[in-house]
Amino acid sequence: MRLAERILTDFNVDVAIIGAGTAGLAAERKARASGARTLLIDPHFSGTTCASVGCMPSKLLIAAGNAAHHASAAGEFGIEAGPFKVNGPKVMQRVRRLRDDFVSGVKKQIADLPDGVTVKAAARFASPTELALDDGRTVAAKAIVIAVGSSPVIPPPFEDLGDAVITNESLFELEDLPASVGVIGAGPLGLELAQALARLGVHVAVFDKGARLAGLEAGEPETSLREALAKELDLHLDVEPEARRNGDGGVTISWRDAGEAKEAHFDKLMVAAGRAPDLDGLGLEQSGLELNEKGGPVFDAGTLQCGASPVFIVGDANGERPILHEASKEGTIAGANAASFPDTKSFERSTRLQIMFTAPNMAKVGADPDKDTVVGKVDFADQGRARAMGVNQGVCEIYAKAQCGALTGATLVGPDAEHLAHLLCWEIENGSKASDLLNKPFYHPTLEEGLKTALKQICKDVGLPKPDSRDDAELPGDFGSD
Repeated sequence: MRLAERILTDFNVDVAIIGAGTAGLAAERKARASGARTLLIDPHFSGTTCASVGCMPSKLLIAAGNAAHHASAAGEFGIEAGPFKVNGPKVMQRVRRLRDDFVSGVKKQIADLPDGVTVKAAARFASPTELALDDGRTVAAKAIVIAVGSSPVIPPPFEDLGDAVITNESLFELEDLPASVGVIGAGPLGLELAQALARLGVHVAVFDKGARLAGLEAGEPETSLREALAKELDLHLDVEPEARRNGDGGVTISWRDAGEAKEAHFDKLMVAAGRAPDLDGLGLEQSGLELNEKGGPVFDAGTLQCGASPVFIVGDANGERPILHEASKEGTIAGANAASFPDTKSFERSTRLQIMFTAPNMAKVGADPDKDTVVGKVDFADQGRARAMGVNQGVCEIYAKAQCGALTGATLVGPDAEHLAHLLCWEIENGSKASDLLNKPFYHPTLEEGLKTALKQICKDVGLPKPDSRDDAELPGDFGSD
């Protein structure tokens, strides 16, 4: 559209945002706060992925699974609770009730936006700065933010199984818990939901063509995670599963194990093989953007800008860091840069923090180790507080620079590792050394004490001075804590 024709455009704005998820909402908020005229475009305004089908409903199901697990494990502590029953319909009703409450909170945020900021429609590019809406209206913008989110991937072998296939999005709509579920994918999402279902009495088997869990490298943390989860789940790794629909509406999964043909029947097949950006239908061929081998725009990770264009891409749409707090940060960066375009700047990103909410937890913090890294380890099998709580499983590794002992990252598998990961992430951002942490107070007996073993190992390997004696004193009854 030429400049003279823009008077006929339905919307003339500074920044148009396609998608009202976490990243899109953050981008709109930041751009408007920067003085830009904004337009937030979404075909549904149904709530963020986190609130509707991701973080929150999955944690609700995990909480139910943990409640059942604690009841079944009470005998270890001398508690005779008697038989208990998992009421599947009530479990799912609670999940949906609280999920809908979280979603309503997001919808209220959207409803509270200023008049004229939102438009309910699907958008596609007509040019690098123009959008065509599916209701026939058009948008002209100085800058555009792509925040369309992502959807579950269903690999070809499982596309034609009908309603026997569920995903993390459709699982929460089930009226009752199925008796059995086969899970395709041993990544964080698949493992979280698999363990939650197993703890609720569902027979669960997990299949993955990879040889390791949760994307972890080979090593003690991955081994400890596999050993822990294998107590609750049937794990079939390094296999190529196939599936067929049964006459009863269920599925049969077949695979080969050490050359031997095997198969198993399940009521449902949950495909957790990852998510892909929702870029189809955007008309990227009209955007003028350079596309990568996956068909997504090439972009700068610091500015979120696509080449030198006035287009920015954020959150699950770019697939770089598909995590809620990262999506929010990216939206803020893109909103600021879109509002100030062509004057953009690169923003420093926060330390990586990824958590899987299985039991034991798994977390990745900061950078992976390299040749200049020293590694400190702690095995929670013999850690005092973990043993007292009956959750003594998992191995944690902490990484530091060999030259100075400054913390760089961690791979954590262990009880409440979600909290330990936060502590380490904050200390990495502060530039702390292993010795700095050892000079801080450690309450006894706590899980945090377990980190002392790894931190002391780093200090020894790097040659850092011993901690102050008052903080390093051995505590009575500190069995196996460091």
